[in-house]
Amino acid sequence: MTFPFRHNQIVLLMTSNINQPTKAIILYDSQSVGGSTDRLIDSIGKKLAETGAYVEKARCKANADYSFVKEFDLVVLGAPIYYLLVASQLSGALSRSNLKQALKGKKVALFVTCGSPEPMAQFLYLPQIKMHLENPVILVEKVFSPDQVSDPAAVADFVSDISEAFGKSC
Repeated sequence: MTFPFRHNQIVLLMTSNINQPTKAIILYDSQSVGGSTDRLIDSIGKKLAETGAYVEKARCKANADYSFVKEFDLVVLGAPIYYLLVASQLSGALSRSNLKQALKGKKVALFVTCGSPEPMAQFLYLPQIKMHLENPVILVEKVFSPDQVSDPAAVADFVSDISEAFGKSC
């Protein structure tokens, strides 16, 4: 499925429990176009859109301007793990751009994709993202194993957890 582009961002469509749609942005890193992380992002975006939210996705760049993040109610951050580290563009964006500042006080869902056992990923990889965050409301954290990346049930569970936590936080 093809989506219209807006400022190098792919636009999908999610809604909130008020009269306005929830605005969600998926900020991610992936070293390949059309790979498993890209497909996962599309699946997450589509599932969020099915909840009625307005959803956009944007591939992270280490030195980009992230002031647009203030427009969104929900931020989903995620990346694959390469050689025991969170993909470089997301970690770079968190440490070298204004993304860290833009995420202050935001409702955030985190995920990583990796082949490591989940306890190891929870201990080693998610903290690599969280250490760069200041006062966000972390709604959900998820480790997607290789078999879960393309599993519609795993994606649906993640989005359901996000929706439930987002609803409780309002």
